[in-house]
Amino acid sequence: SEYRYILVANLCFSSYSPSPPNQPPASTEGEAVTLGCQYNSSSSNHYLFWYKQDGNNSPKFILSRFKVGSGETEDEERFSSTLDSTLRSVPLKIQKLHLSDSAVYYCAMRPTVTGNTTTLM
Repeated sequence: SEYRYILVANLCFSSYSPSPPNQPPASTEGEAVTLGCQYNSSSSNHYLFWYKQDGNNSPKFILSRFKVGSGETEDEERFSSTLDSTLRSVPLKIQKLHLSDSAVYYCAMRPTVTGNTTTLM
């Protein structure tokens, strides 16, 4: 049988001490994968976001999660996340992987500080 592998990478950005990214191995089309993101913040209000960037395109919003309230999700059928303020994590679960899911995934906390960008080859 033919396997199509999907490579996903994630980076966790936060203005409050982000942990190193938790990058899973390559996955196959149709499977599910969970990308981890942990944060360290003294703030009592947590606002976390996931973005997807493929190729040279700008990052695209996937979902947001807040300590109070649920946030919003672009594609609720395939993307999900739960903010765990005790563990300080907001993992992104992607169901039914497509080849088009091959991308860099960013986890960000508001307020977010960004600097100069670099393209990795």
